[in-house]
Amino acid sequence: MHTIMRLMAAAALIVGAGLPARAASAPERVQITGEIIDTWCHVTEIMYAVGTAHHKCAIWCAIGGIPVSILGEDGTVYMVLKVEDDDTSVANAKIVRIQTHKVTVDGDLYRRDGVNYLVVNAVADDHGVVNLSHEEEGIQPFGE
Repeated sequence: MHTIMRLMAAAALIVGAGLPARAASAPERVQITGEIIDTWCHVTEIMYAVGTAHHKCAIWCAIGGIPVSILGEDGTVYMVLKVEDDDTSVANAKIVRIQTHKVTVDGDLYRRDGVNYLVVNAVADDHGVVNLSHEEEGIQPFGE
């Protein structure tokens, strides 16, 4: 029992020894092309989460405050923190209007703990909805 107590005390000292906190990376200027996606459904794979099959649900999630991301053409996910001059990413009208659109954006990319965070400075091009996935997947989540 005494040995366990000493090991726990040593572990507490190591954890509290003031190890430097990992800072977020300096932002990298990027141009990303991809589809605006509903992050929750994409990450959890709770349902088919891209294109017209998921358009209505993606809008509901964005309005409800679920983070929106861009699914890059290479499959990389970029969580959108801000779009242009908007004050919030929650229920953001600009994001809702471009949900499931293929876009090209200019922004600042921050990488931290394996997550790509993107501050969109400008939507350089909006191709509209190009992924007509409802033809194969039906309309999600209710099959309308």
